[in-house]
Amino acid sequence: MSCVIGVDCGTSGTKTVLFDESGRKIAAYTVNYPMYQPANGYAEQDPSDWRKAMLTSLKAVMAESSVRKEDVKGIGIAGQMHGLVLLDKDNNILRPAIIWCDQRTAAEAAEMERIAGRERLVEITANPALTGWTAAKLLWVKNNEPEIYSRIAHILLPKDYLRFILTGEYATEVSDASGMQLLDVPGRKWSEELLSVFEIDRSWLGKVYESYEVTGGLTREMAGELGLCEGTAVVGGAGDNAAAAVGTGVVRDGKAFTTIGTSGVVFAHTSAISIDKSGRVHTCCAAVPGEWHVMGVTQGAGLSLKWFRDNFCGAEKEAAALMGTDEYILMDREAEQVPVGAGRLIYLPYLMGERTPHLDPDARGVFFGLSAIHTKRDMLRAVMEGVAYSLRDCIEVFREMNVNVSDMAACGGGGRSALWRSMLADLYNCQVKTIASEEGPALGAAILASVGTGIYSNINEACGAIVRTELTQSPDPGDAEVYERYYQLYRQIYPALKDKFSVLAGL
Repeated sequence: MSCVIGVDCGTSGTKTVLFDESGRKIAAYTVNYPMYQPANGYAEQDPSDWRKAMLTSLKAVMAESSVRKEDVKGIGIAGQMHGLVLLDKDNNILRPAIIWCDQRTAAEAAEMERIAGRERLVEITANPALTGWTAAKLLWVKNNEPEIYSRIAHILLPKDYLRFILTGEYATEVSDASGMQLLDVPGRKWSEELLSVFEIDRSWLGKVYESYEVTGGLTREMAGELGLCEGTAVVGGAGDNAAAAVGTGVVRDGKAFTTIGTSGVVFAHTSAISIDKSGRVHTCCAAVPGEWHVMGVTQGAGLSLKWFRDNFCGAEKEAAALMGTDEYILMDREAEQVPVGAGRLIYLPYLMGERTPHLDPDARGVFFGLSAIHTKRDMLRAVMEGVAYSLRDCIEVFREMNVNVSDMAACGGGGRSALWRSMLADLYNCQVKTIASEEGPALGAAILASVGTGIYSNINEACGAIVRTELTQSPDPGDAEVYERYYQLYRQIYPALKDKFSVLAGL
């Protein structure tokens, strides 16, 4: 029996999963680690924590299973994107990694657009300069820590540092490298033009592979420590969302997924590159060779429901504890008792500003239409509907870009809510499915390993054999018609308040 391993290096922890060739989970193990915030807006992690977590979890899944080391054909790694790992010539870590949610680089993002030109930057990287992405972080180190900058010999992304630990190879792959803003995204290679204008040494960057390609094999030292075979293939892997796309079968035109976690993500596959020049959504290389994906992000998706729970749903928490159930299940039941439209109450979920489609850090949450007839139950329903409207906003941008979205999967904590799935189906006007496996990025990385090692001939074939649909929610024509009227009103509220949000921020 052939097996593959998927490693998912996340922000809170690293999860390693051992799968058989059909995608059945054999063993899984997670190791958590901290995030450090040395100043307001800063976010850092210690790459040695990722290393320890990966090695511990790899050893654990092998110990928990009866799989022979010879049966493990390959390893794929998924990871949090945009992090900056700096090594010196002796491969020592020069400083803590600056990770994806760090926001210290506003001046450097502006500097990038001044040096390269905003239009040209979008043409090459498919995105405007972004504070959370890697290039701006590298320029921040150059501007603020010149002694460290002078000692750089290698720049790696989080998952690619773990690759180096396993194989000794300095390498990356196109999906994760797309988030560095040093890659020519249409051409799927490093941009010599940007490296030149930003004065970045080309030798600092590893070789770029497609996501399924073998980038190296386990070193003798690592194989001995992990109980695996020397030379076991390690494939390119993917950034977390690109890996999740493979793990949910979003690998051809028309397919997409929505994740409702703290933030909300709408992710769609496209075989032809499409770029939003306004920067409302991100375009990156897909894990499927020669293809791309677009991604919209809303800041306060699951966060909005958590905020409502924490502040208004004490009774539901107490009842859930007594019943041995989840308070969100009880909240769903209450919201289901309110008709579509929440009694003419509309919620704007901008608790943390907004990215898609408004790019406005000053935007804030709003209950529009609140009256004395409304109850907590109405407000709860309005919160869930408002999040669904914000996710529909992402779909509208995709449609402007001629990106087809007709086959949708729902993931994340919010995806387990049948009520939320029904809202999405009605607002997207397409079926919304859940996937049987909840392993997401780890499964996607393992699928890439199964292709790279020849278990399957290509990614579409592998996903067809492995990814299975669990539940399907179809749109309700009557409810969809009502939602559409409310959504069109929802779209008018932010423009009417935009200037007032900036005034409020200045008070």
